Amino acid sequence: MSIRPWRDIERRPSRKIHVGPVAVGGDAPIAVQSMTNTDTGDAKATLDQIERIAEAGADIVRVSCPDKRSTAAMAEICRLSPIPVVADIHFHYQRGIEAAEAGAACLRINPGNIGKRERVLEVISAARNNGCSMRIGVNGGSLERDLLEKYGEPCPEAMVESALNHARVLEEEDFHEFKISVKASDVFLTVAAYQALAEATDKPLHLGVTEAGGYRIGTIKSSIGLGSLLWAGIGDTIRVSLSAEPEDEVKVGYDILKSLGLRHRGVNVISCPSCARQGFDVIRTVETLEARLAHISTPLSLSIIGCVVNGPGEARETDIGFTGGGGDAGMAYLGGVPAFKLKNEEMIDRLVALVEEKAAKFEEEQAAAAQVAE
Repeated sequence: MSIRPWRDIERRPSRKIHVGPVAVGGDAPIAVQSMTNTDTGDAKATLDQIERIAEAGADIVRVSCPDKRSTAAMAEICRLSPIPVVADIHFHYQRGIEAAEAGAACLRINPGNIGKRERVLEVISAARNNGCSMRIGVNGGSLERDLLEKYGEPCPEAMVESALNHARVLEEEDFHEFKISVKASDVFLTVAAYQALAEATDKPLHLGVTEAGGYRIGTIKSSIGLGSLLWAGIGDTIRVSLSAEPEDEVKVGYDILKSLGLRHRGVNVISCPSCARQGFDVIRTVETLEARLAHISTPLSLSIIGCVVNGPGEARETDIGFTGGGGDAGMAYLGGVPAFKLKNEEMIDRLVALVEEKAAKFEEEQAAAAQVAE
């Protein structure tokens, strides 16, 4: 389906950097990342969780390094991780040096926590010597004391000034492989800070509403904050911060990008909220289909509509569709065209099979095209 002009999002031009093999910024796809919550010193548990995060579709994973035991485990973690690892060092500049030497693809530092400029310079040196990029991570809850005294409270101006001050230190050392984030738990503060930062620099920006909350409210806050910025073309990589499993963060991140047409992964299920006209139990059907199709990474669309009021129209716009027709059967659509009648009791199994077949065919075609290109 062609993209109409009013759906176009013109992304903000930004410098391209790399986090390991993953490009961030410029014309690269918006990267999705999450963070482990295991004991980093337990390399096996951390790698097991990274595998699940990668399986969910994450491009990058952040791993906290609060102590020397953590960075000691980083060599194995970085060597075996299927996706690039960002080491989060927070207060401990020495951990940054150790993580860089252990193979981290990126170092995340918070200028309000790391301390003296000399320590920052040591971390920059370690990143340069080991091929690491960096992320300047400004947080509204840990701004430098002098900026809090200057502005009186966390505000967009203080956050942007903190970010630019630290960026200047890196640039003065001729280090340019870095991205910036200016996160806060307040959606308004977060959006305003990113808007101002986007005008002040061409560096790639990592988006997030930090400490957004549990799965439901955190998803809502992140969707509003990140969605507003992405719609305006701002943002090169994202993390949805939830008090939930890291895999859920990745899935919500993709759902936000998918809803804006910025990136597609997995099955986009379009479904009605259901009403008295429904010809089958829409809510339970969608729950079951989403669970059974969670393994599909191919970008496909599936419409599940309870009746014929909107069903045929929605089905015309999706790869596969089903519309309830009353009684014990409805109409299945393929490529937007009515294909065959389908009994409600057979619907779930048949739709799962149709999606799996289409996904397999798509992957075969992609593999063949790649082979021809080589």
